[in-house]
Amino acid sequence: MALSRRKKTKCWIWKALDRTTGRIVAWVVGRRDATTFRRLYAQVKGDKRTYFTDDWPVYRAVLPEARHVIGRMGTQTVERDNANTRHYSARMARRTKVVSKSPTMVDLSIKLGVLFADPAVYAQWQAVFSAVFA
Repeated sequence: MALSRRKKTKCWIWKALDRTTGRIVAWVVGRRDATTFRRLYAQVKGDKRTYFTDDWPVYRAVLPEARHVIGRMGTQTVERDNANTRHYSARMARRTKVVSKSPTMVDLSIKLGVLFADPAVYAQWQAVFSAVFA
């Protein structure tokens, strides 16, 4: 997902999702190149995993061919997550004056989103905030 169309150095979020749960298992923030993707792949690399991607050339260069499936049918989960990320965070909107789009702040925003996507963590913090206003 690209965060800016006008700047020279665009900030991209690379995500790896578990297709069965729909949860983000790893992400990196950086450029849309093989170096950044290798950082993500190092976090999720496994012997029995299958990787579903679109036809971006970087994927073919890094992923093992035997466990790499190219096609839009396998990428619905990550596309849905990208849409939800843009919807719930003004930082991800194309043109916003709301917040900083620095890679550090983007990374922290994704970290908070992943944290609060866990129902147990959300319930715990909901109880804390509710107690403040009780």
